[in-house]
Amino acid sequence: MIAGQKVNLSFSILHPMLPFQEVKVLDINSEYLGVPIDALMENAGEAAADVIIREKGAGKRIAVACGVGNNAGDGFVAARNLMRDNQVTVVLASPPAEIRTEAARRAYERVKHIASSSVGVDYGKYDIVVDALLGTGTLKDVREPYRTIIGRINSSGTFVASIDVPSGLGTDITVRPDMTITFTDVKQGMTPENSGKIIVQDIGIPPEASLYVGPGEFVYYPTRGQESHKGENGKVLIIGGGPFTGAPALSGLAAYRTGVDLVSVAVPEKVYHVVAGYSPNMITHKLQGDFLTDEEVDHCIHLASKSDAVLIGPGLGTDPRTMEAVRSFVSRCDRPMALDADAIIAVGADVSVLKGKKGVITPHAAEFEALTGTPLSRDHVEREKAVKEAAARLGFTILAKRRIDIISDGVVTKLNRTGNAGMSVAGTGDVLAGEVVALLSKHVSPFNAARIAAFLNGTAGDLAFQRLGYSIMATDVIEHIPEVLRRSLRKLS
Repeated sequence: MIAGQKVNLSFSILHPMLPFQEVKVLDINSEYLGVPIDALMENAGEAAADVIIREKGAGKRIAVACGVGNNAGDGFVAARNLMRDNQVTVVLASPPAEIRTEAARRAYERVKHIASSSVGVDYGKYDIVVDALLGTGTLKDVREPYRTIIGRINSSGTFVASIDVPSGLGTDITVRPDMTITFTDVKQGMTPENSGKIIVQDIGIPPEASLYVGPGEFVYYPTRGQESHKGENGKVLIIGGGPFTGAPALSGLAAYRTGVDLVSVAVPEKVYHVVAGYSPNMITHKLQGDFLTDEEVDHCIHLASKSDAVLIGPGLGTDPRTMEAVRSFVSRCDRPMALDADAIIAVGADVSVLKGKKGVITPHAAEFEALTGTPLSRDHVEREKAVKEAAARLGFTILAKRRIDIISDGVVTKLNRTGNAGMSVAGTGDVLAGEVVALLSKHVSPFNAARIAAFLNGTAGDLAFQRLGYSIMATDVIEHIPEVLRRSLRKLS
């Protein structure tokens, strides 16, 4: 996006818009990449002030109406920059003690000498009203005193400039600005009819913040409610095992560490006691026979009906009868699915079983070729194109595992560069699959589940590597999942 670009109706229709939650993703990922929120706030406020002066001139009486979040912080910085050539008043919707973020509080300290209460303000006596009340974090109802303030601004007859988005956009009451100075890209739902003249400004968010996954992806992680009960935070079914025993157990343990309530593992009778012995936390179900066959598909479908999401594949083996059973299960299952390992080989023989289903496929290079019939190129650009095209064709999100993972739903593509060479050890792919299905069980969309899991798994592996070097095992990655969750979710508060 070109700094200072003016946006008309045709642009708003044709150009993809930035969803509100993605704004927070970018902010957090920018900080992760070394660009602090204070710098972004400073750039945003300065850019807004520059546009207002350019469009309306100097020597104006300006009211900057501010809320309590980072949008208010942008307003505080804008007010400080506008003060040089204008008569500026900062109008607070709430007492200063209620300002929520540290960055906004720091910005407020530099303009508190020109701040006043919003109570009884006549916005009609100003030449310009700057709207910095509510940013992209407002997705639901607008409450008082914001409803009253928005009403007063709209009835003032004064020129209104909104910062980033019109306050209340997408709710039943919104500021109706003459101009909106937005940052990075046009936000979802913005049009000239509800936002006035739209001017996009670059505030220094690095391109890598949107290209690569980071802790910002955790805005899509559903946190556990204080009053929640067993089962409300995800019930997972894992179908695996037969020739191998460790794979389904590793997936199950990873799912638990990713925050689900219940993990059930369905394995053939031959390995039942071994898998059940890995952990008393997992509920282990016995399937008849030495490996998965068509005779047990009905049983698996019944178990799936009691779960929120299903992982199929870890340790199943490639016996032709197992391959047929996998395809039968996938075609009949109505739950979101994670397909890993041998299940990818199975569906690669008949991808029609994926029609109408949703979920995530997690192939390495050989499995991707089995799935699509096309080998992955050594050229990264070509690999990215191939993954995106395959995801679009199959209707599944694909998380293609490599030194740099590629995650695509066929529309949006992101990359993951966390992880290390020590993670070539057996079982880390099973851990990743367990993280993916855990997120699916929490009703996270397939694409968001894949992008969170990729960062979670790679970062947990990096923490393990810092401690153990090339001696890490898959279980070490699992042990570090909680620390990554704590660090990432802390950034959201």
